[in-house]
Amino acid sequence: MTLSRRDFAKRSAVAGAGVALTGSVGVLASAPGALAGSVPEQRGARPRPARPPGYGPLVRDPKGLLALPAGFSYRVVTRAGVTKLESGEPTPSNHDGTAAFEGPRGTTLLVNNHELKGPRAGWKYPVPLTEGLVYDPAASGGCTVVEVSHDGAHVTEWVGIAGTSTNCAGGATPWGTWLTCEETEDKAGQNGMTKTHGYVFEVDPHDRRAGRDPKPVKALGRYAHEAVVTDPARGHLYLTEDAAGPNGLFYRWTPPAGFRHGRGRLRTLADDAGRLQAFKCFDSGGRFVDDLSRATRPGTVYGVDWVDVPDRDAASVSVRKQFKDGGVTRARKLEGMWWGDGGAYVVSSYAREESPVQHDGQVWFYDPRRRTLTLKVRFGVNKDPERDGAFDGPDNITVSPHGGLVVAEDGEGVQHLFGALDDGRTYPVARNELNIGTAQKPEYSEFTGVTFSPDGRTLFANIQEPGIMLAITGPWRRQ
Repeated sequence: MTLSRRDFAKRSAVAGAGVALTGSVGVLASAPGALAGSVPEQRGARPRPARPPGYGPLVRDPKGLLALPAGFSYRVVTRAGVTKLESGEPTPSNHDGTAAFEGPRGTTLLVNNHELKGPRAGWKYPVPLTEGLVYDPAASGGCTVVEVSHDGAHVTEWVGIAGTSTNCAGGATPWGTWLTCEETEDKAGQNGMTKTHGYVFEVDPHDRRAGRDPKPVKALGRYAHEAVVTDPARGHLYLTEDAAGPNGLFYRWTPPAGFRHGRGRLRTLADDAGRLQAFKCFDSGGRFVDDLSRATRPGTVYGVDWVDVPDRDAASVSVRKQFKDGGVTRARKLEGMWWGDGGAYVVSSYAREESPVQHDGQVWFYDPRRRTLTLKVRFGVNKDPERDGAFDGPDNITVSPHGGLVVAEDGEGVQHLFGALDDGRTYPVARNELNIGTAQKPEYSEFTGVTFSPDGRTLFANIQEPGIMLAITGPWRRQ
């Protein structure tokens, strides 16, 4: 059933444009450089002093790697070119999206994307071409599976899939597998590739045999994929696209009638199975919204319709270019997603000249039951990204078992992991102190792959370059 613009306008008339509907989840974050809603006080109530969120200020790391609050510590799980796969080959570089699964005998299995684009010769540590697990022998990317003990200590690592390209984010499934996403549109014959790329592949961390003879899930479309989440109640898959010229889209895939999700079942689908659609937003007055950057007030709610993708495999025209102006809503750098609270948290990392309004990050919440998209946080353009303290450029996110979200920063200058609470407060979790630039012109790589262990005691995160996976432990508490 389609939610019409007229229906949404009627539903929103009482609240007014840009005001959250009754029952929607609260605004998640505010910070220096951010805009967020405030928490109203009860009339006549004596204000109570609020406990500062988080775990206190970050303490510099004498090893020059990761600043953490007092009482917290980290362990290096893998490091590109240093740690070894069980085959004896070095850990690949450029760590990106990651998910954690319960492993055997109390261990944790971490599926780790490696965002390596183009020919293998261009990278010192590509994903090894493990026999039977290769899609395109010319491509350098893929996934590894890392097994760690209960305290985050490295046990072993092996290849989950190889011969894929630009494996950026992805998403864990309710049935215990990982969907790895290629953020590229290279076709066979382009950029050294021997096969066409831009697909989603399924990786089973528990069953190595399930990954043999990799097959792309073409039903989910071919474009610059970023992340994917699954609605466990309805079976829909939601996918983000990180692209420009024009800006990318937010997609929904509806399974065909009678299809039941489960391990390995996506790869059995026909290439045109189900419906792949892009979103189209409108405000409470029924006006079409061309780009998500136009929302400048947290709490803004848009109604969402879904429009069929004409050619999901993009045989001659990129999917996002198949729609005319006014046909769909766009957004710059649609990045990380995480399923939680009955919906999908969706990130637009930043917007510049390619967008109607500039910003340094948005976090949205899509409610599939209401078919609404609510802006939870908006970061204004950070005028001084080299200064520590201001957060910008949200990318990978995860819902924290201790409350709120933990967000990986991918902006300019200083890079953080930070927490965001539903009462409008934020706090630092970690800061990258590994300078990959020079003393005169320092440079710090983005954080990626933020995810908690199944028991909630360990936060895993990556420093993308050169490629380091970290296990962070400490006195976590409910925020």
